[in-house]
Amino acid sequence: MPTHRYENDFYAWSQEQAVLLRAGRWSELQIGPLSEEIEDLGKRERRALESRLVVLIGHLLKWVLQPDYPYRKSWRATINEQRRNVARLLAENPSLQPLLPELVTAAYADSRDLVVRETPLDYDVLPTTCPFTIARILDNAFWPVSY
Repeated sequence: MPTHRYENDFYAWSQEQAVLLRAGRWSELQIGPLSEEIEDLGKRERRALESRLVVLIGHLLKWVLQPDYPYRKSWRATINEQRRNVARLLAENPSLQPLLPELVTAAYADSRDLVVRETPLDYDVLPTTCPFTIARILDNAFWPVSY
């Protein structure tokens, strides 16, 4: 099997490493890059969860602050979709659950940016910290009228 360099052809390298793993050819594995990539897989799940939270919290803020907006129906769909995606990510990665307080705090700053970017609202009308609890954010029955 030809040796593919990690830096030059990631796809070929990853396929080669998978073959070596399945065959139990441990001494031929490139442990350094392989361990980094495995670690990055976990980080990707964490980033995906944070990204979903940004959109979810941002849309909850818009829901509260613009009750008469004509396209609220699409916000409801987005909120529902993001709640399902967050639930799925947490079901598939239960070890992310304890990180939710940290992730919600981190996501909130980006959620504020999303609201300011997508609405006529400005930062001064948005709370500086997330006004919703984690339980409320994830609760399918929670449709805030205020915070």
